[in-house]
Amino acid sequence: MDMKLTPLYGEHKKLLARFAPFGGWYMPISYEGILAEHKAARESAAVFDICHMGEFVFRGDAAELDSAVTRNVSSLPAGKSRYGFLLNDKGGIIDDLIIFRTGEEEFMIVVNAATAENDYEVLKKRLMSIESQPLSLSLPISHESQPLSPSLTDISAETAKIDLQGPLSRDVLKETLGIDTALKYFNFAHFEILGEKAMISRTGYTGELGYEIFINSSKAVELWSKLLSDGRVKAAGLGARDILRLEMGYSLYGHDIDENTTPAEAGLDMFVDYDKDFAGKKALLSRKAAGAAKKKVAFKSEGRRSPRAHYRILSGGKDIGEVTSGVFSP
Repeated sequence: MDMKLTPLYGEHKKLLARFAPFGGWYMPISYEGILAEHKAARESAAVFDICHMGEFVFRGDAAELDSAVTRNVSSLPAGKSRYGFLLNDKGGIIDDLIIFRTGEEEFMIVVNAATAENDYEVLKKRLMSIESQPLSLSLPISHESQPLSPSLTDISAETAKIDLQGPLSRDVLKETLGIDTALKYFNFAHFEILGEKAMISRTGYTGELGYEIFINSSKAVELWSKLLSDGRVKAAGLGARDILRLEMGYSLYGHDIDENTTPAEAGLDMFVDYDKDFAGKKALLSRKAAGAAKKKVAFKSEGRRSPRAHYRILSGGKDIGEVTSGVFSP
């Protein structure tokens, strides 16, 4: 199987990155070293290539999108986002996603790389109407309200996602990109970066102050280089990102959550709005009523050896579970 490459692949090679397959993509795992990159994200700032993730634009009535996902997007104001799930007919998690309301009848949906193609097909089926031609657009998506028939467009190929994370990330935005912003968590806004319209979201996967920058893929290399020109910023790979997210207890799709796991079993029921109807709700309620078949928990091990994925967990000689994610945390 041929691995996909992000627009920043050449830049990673220049930095002598170590690569590995991830979700169908050939991604940088580390550059200088995982622990040094982890430290940068916790103490200063780190930049991550997250261009492998998928982005879709839905245009239409918010109520239609409400019926497809677990979150209430009808009540979501423009300029804000919500984390939620796409469920199957058994209440299992097809994917976790973030929905950004970019206009009265316009939303951007960000999904995981490995599931992006399937997510698109599931959403297409649920939302019924799809544009026959891809949009030719430059981020940000327009805020103007337009009376449109429901449509879903995959803009992943033309969209670069670069994450700037760490306690100094706000200073870097201001001093290196000339963007002075005090966005609240899960809020976003539109800015001009390097002469290109872009969207900056106060979100991330590290637990630190941080931002996710969405910009046209033609500007990815220039933006990456500009951020790294700031001496406070280090390039960080997926190895450091995995430690950072696990320290915060964030789930990774395909490891900690999957189609056989419900939000309730994963301890993520707070991201399900039960006061509305949505695909998979009936089965989800039925499984909740029957009692969770399993439960996701976080734990620390003694000593310096870290449990790894698929290790069995024993209690009194009895097999009681399985490790889904495990790392060494400095």
